[in-house]
Amino acid sequence: MTLTPTAISDCFILEPRLFKDHRGHFMESYNHNTFKEVTSLDVSFVQDNEVFSTYGVIRGLHYQVTPYQQAKLVRCISGRILDVAVDLREDSPTFMQHVAVELTGENKKQLFVPHGFAHGYSVLSEQAVVAYKCDAYRTVAAERSLHYSTPDLHIDWKIPQEKQVLSVKDR
Repeated sequence: MTLTPTAISDCFILEPRLFKDHRGHFMESYNHNTFKEVTSLDVSFVQDNEVFSTYGVIRGLHYQVTPYQQAKLVRCISGRILDVAVDLREDSPTFMQHVAVELTGENKKQLFVPHGFAHGYSVLSEQAVVAYKCDAYRTVAAERSLHYSTPDLHIDWKIPQEKQVLSVKDR
């Protein structure tokens, strides 16, 4: 597994090793010991989520407040998404800046979103299946949203406005 830093500290891209042969491929998408060795973080993921969406769907930007913050490890199993993490750490030099990474079923990249970040993604392919690990359980009372089109964020979701599909919560 290789780690690629992003422009925002503590938020990074992980790429698992892919073993291909004439039958297809094998990869270890997550191994706690490898994750700890590569990142120097001892994160204990407690919940796995999987989401199916179609083109134009924008999910986010979601986060949970202290003490229920969630770190996430996000990957796209099939299809193509633009994954976005926004730094909400008020003492951070990158406060209110974001990282946007294209995750696909082909590139196998994963984005680690640490505590103190809002997270969301847009679906760029006809369909996409997204899976992510969380280090804390979903706590409805602690859920918050940052509006996906907050002007100061300057996020290009790569979906024309007329084709954007949002939940009532995300509007």
